[in-house]
Amino acid sequence: MTVRRPNREGARVGIAAAVFALPLALAGASAAQTWVGTNIEGGMHWHVSAPEGAAWRLECRFPPVTYYRNAYEQKAWINRFERSGRGDDSGRLPLNIGHCHLWKTGGRGAVAIGVSRPGETVADASRDRATPAAVGFL
Repeated sequence: MTVRRPNREGARVGIAAAVFALPLALAGASAAQTWVGTNIEGGMHWHVSAPEGAAWRLECRFPPVTYYRNAYEQKAWINRFERSGRGDDSGRLPLNIGHCHLWKTGGRGAVAIGVSRPGETVADASRDRATPAAVGFL
């Protein structure tokens, strides 16, 4: 009867490959971030409309960006923007790509979201609290 030993050399090669690949994977994620400096609102425009004063919650997601925060914490990163409110509101995101979801959280009437970048505009609306309005550019 022959007893086979596990191939320890193969396991060592696998571990070495994983240790080598981990820093490369982490470097790829950080390299994918776009530096926007202090211009954190230089991308696409968003506008929420709630003509009857409905309450809402907005969540926008976009590729990660790094920006200048302050003299002590010079670089910070974000990939999500959230805001809650009642009635109309507007602003800008850091990039011209991303998507937004708008949930109605209370009040009367519908809520609507529109986003635009040079040459393009998309919009959606919802009256239902369970179904958000969704728009975006990818």
